[in-house]
Amino acid sequence: MPRTPLRVLVADDNPVVRAGLTALLTGRADITVVAEAADGREACEAADRHHPDVVLLDVRMPGMDGIAALPYLVGIAPVMMLTYSREAEIVREALRRGACGYLVHGEFTVDQLVTAVRAAAAPRTDATAYEDMEAIIPQMNRELPSPPGHFPLRGDPLPLTSRKGLSQLQPSMGQSSRLRFRLSTREAEIMDLIASGMNNQQIAATCFISEKTVKNHINRIFAKLHSTRRSEAAAKWLGTAPGSLRGLG
Repeated sequence: MPRTPLRVLVADDNPVVRAGLTALLTGRADITVVAEAADGREACEAADRHHPDVVLLDVRMPGMDGIAALPYLVGIAPVMMLTYSREAEIVREALRRGACGYLVHGEFTVDQLVTAVRAAAAPRTDATAYEDMEAIIPQMNRELPSPPGHFPLRGDPLPLTSRKGLSQLQPSMGQSSRLRFRLSTREAEIMDLIASGMNNQQIAATCFISEKTVKNHINRIFAKLHSTRRSEAAAKWLGTAPGSLRGLG
């Protein structure tokens, strides 16, 4: 007898992102997206109506954001946060309020997204699901240890050692470059993708945004890096351009 598909609620204020996530998940036989929401309030209302097995919740949304909606949502279903950066304070607060984990846009594949949804919905005593989750959640989550087989779901308190581990994280070289060139978190994300060799279409697909939005970001990035070509901007970003600084010194 086939298993009942996992019921997922997708909450994100960007309609392109919502549509993208829904399309990716509904392509799996064991997952169905039962509702979408554009802000935290809609997410809470949709969760009441549909009783999903998992909620994918964007951190930043107008009106009621994901952090504000979390305490209510985790009483209904496991919540996986979606972020555009690994901002320590935001991640710490999300996990403290009961999120089972988080995924950073541009840093997970379709298969990893699906694995995260399945693992979030698995019983917290399922050690295999825990290992799957640990394998795909970004490095910052791996700095947040939990006992094997345990997810901090439905309002469970985050262990003190986990909070301490997160607070001790140091800025990466990419963070140093972001500060030096005064790029926003989103611009830094796109600059990383440019440096990795992605074209505009690939960046748009990775970040769930339009190519026009990608071009607008790139124009602002080039202005801040005083560059006119992708290769020039990448060299400055990576610190390989002649006379470039390698960090904040």
